[in-house]
Amino acid sequence: MLLTPFELRSHGERSLRLAPGAMEWAGPFDPSSDPLWMRFQSDAITERQYWAARGAEHGLDTKAFMRHLYDPPGPHLLRMEMMELIAKAKTAGRKVGILTNDLQAFHGREWMDAFPLFDDVDVVVDGSVTGILKPDSGAYTKALAGLGAEPADVVFVDDQPINLRGGEEVGLLTVWFDVTDPVASTQTAAELLGLG
Repeated sequence: MLLTPFELRSHGERSLRLAPGAMEWAGPFDPSSDPLWMRFQSDAITERQYWAARGAEHGLDTKAFMRHLYDPPGPHLLRMEMMELIAKAKTAGRKVGILTNDLQAFHGREWMDAFPLFDDVDVVVDGSVTGILKPDSGAYTKALAGLGAEPADVVFVDDQPINLRGGEEVGLLTVWFDVTDPVASTQTAAELLGLG
C-alpha cells in the first residue's frame, strides 16, 4: 500500500540535505548494486537490520531515518493501484487488513494517527506491537482472527518472498508484490479476489 523507501530516496535526500543520487542503494530496483539488500534477501540479515544500517549511514536510528523518507504522511506515499483495489474490495463487501512487521516501529503512533490510510482497512496487525513477526505462523493467525476469515478465503500480498512462504504454510493464497511492476502485481491480486 505504501511506496517503498527506495521509491522515496529523492525525497529523503532533500530532507537530509544530501546531493541528488547520494542514496545509491536501490534494493529490488537494482539488487546487484546493493550487496546489503542481497544479504537480506538471502536471510543473512533481517529487514530491520537492513534499515538500521541505512539509517546508521546518516547517524540516525531507523525511526528517525524513516521520518526523512515518509514525512509528512499523506496520499503521495500511497500506491494508487493498491488503493483502487482496496476500494473495489470494500465495494464488493470484502474485508481488508494490513499485516505488517514494522509499521509502528518504523513510523511511530503519531504518524499512523495522522494518516487516513488506516481508515480504509478493517484490521491492522503490527508485529512491532504484537511481538510476532512474519513469517512466524502466529502473525498470520492473529490477522486471520482479526478478519474473522479462513485461510483459503484470504489473498495475502507481500513484497518479501519469505513472508509469502509463511503465509502459504498457514494456507493463505499469496501474491508476490513485485515493486518494480506494481500494475501486474495488483492485477494478479485482483484476479485471485475475483475483482479483475
